[in-house]
Amino acid sequence: MTLSFFDQFMSPTLLGIPLIALALTLPWVLFPKPSSRWLNNRVLTLQSWFINGFAQQIFQPINQGGHKWAALLTSLMIFLITLNMLGLLPYTFTPTTQLSMNMAFAVPLWLATVIIGMRNQPTHALAHLLPEGTPTPLIPILIMIETISLFIRPLALGVRLTANLTAGHLLIQLIATAALVLLPLMPTVAILTGALLLMLTLLEVAVAMIQAYVFVLLLSLYLQENV
Repeated sequence: MTLSFFDQFMSPTLLGIPLIALALTLPWVLFPKPSSRWLNNRVLTLQSWFINGFAQQIFQPINQGGHKWAALLTSLMIFLITLNMLGLLPYTFTPTTQLSMNMAFAVPLWLATVIIGMRNQPTHALAHLLPEGTPTPLIPILIMIETISLFIRPLALGVRLTANLTAGHLLIQLIATAALVLLPLMPTVAILTGALLLMLTLLEVAVAMIQAYVFVLLLSLYLQENV
């Protein structure tokens, strides 16, 4: 029983072929492509409104040089939201529960922000390692602490996204299993458990969207420090 709870996080295969590639490709198929018409339909209008609002909110405090990242970070957020939401459907696989994939998103983007900072403004980038007014005896210790905190950022990004989604999926499966077991024994308790499961599912929908937003928001803050 314990092993079956974690089977949902195993990468599915069909005839020895990993299906994670299909799961990563599916979000791009679901979104409609912009048309050349003057008037779009409601879906395209809503999509454009969401993208414009998100980009404006994220990139408003960032300098003009960081606006080149708008298309990349906006696409990343839509991609992560879609993967997280599709993973809540029955008999589906959530690629963002894999730490390796989340780290593959986090490490290159974080490293790109650090390289941009070191190339464009190295003095300002290195100044983050030592706060102003630090006493002389504490300088080596603070430099070590700030360096560790700098290199732990991509790990925190990947682990945060993985842990939140994994915990939510496990909790949903545990409560659903409890409701099925209690249904023939204590129907009233099973109905209450089902209501709790419904509320937890709604919470997981919110978590799926919030975690994608937090992932991109933290990347934009790292970018803001280096442009």
